[in-house]
Amino acid sequence: MSRVLLVIDIQNDYFPGGAHPLVDSETAVRAAAAVLGSFRSAGEPVVHVRHVWDEPAATFMRPGTRGVEIHPAVRPIEGEAVVTKDSPNAFVGTDLAELLKGLNASEVVVAGMMTSMCVDSSVRAAAEQGFDVSLVHDACAAPDLEFGGAKVPGKMVHAAFVAALGDGFAKVISARDLIDA
Repeated sequence: MSRVLLVIDIQNDYFPGGAHPLVDSETAVRAAAAVLGSFRSAGEPVVHVRHVWDEPAATFMRPGTRGVEIHPAVRPIEGEAVVTKDSPNAFVGTDLAELLKGLNASEVVVAGMMTSMCVDSSVRAAAEQGFDVSLVHDACAAPDLEFGGAKVPGKMVHAAFVAALGDGFAKVISARDLIDA
């Protein structure tokens, strides 16, 4: 059994100048790139997930735009699988589960965006499918949100979702600790 790095939706629209920039996305992509480099150096498998929102109401991740492209710092290389999804959960409507099983994965290590949406949905689904999940907390980013007229800063959104995922769905770890382990 092996571990697989799952890089979820680290796409250009989530960065400054993109259609839906997240809080601290540039810091998160640096951590994700370090983890990705570690996996590549060790010859461990990597699966990239990208979101494509192909609907008239789409405001970001639209097909044919620069924003839908995977960020250059974590761009796939030859031999790395890319799964395209249109749902927050990377397992819905895709062959991700079969791909992970084909890689003999027992553990899924997750880095990605948005912590509060696609990362949350995919981490929960991976755990529910029986994978051990490690969430690289500093290789993820979230947006500012609003509820009941109150603005919830992205850092707090991120912290709340990471705390919830760490309470039963994933082992939460920093990029540095994962690389050093």
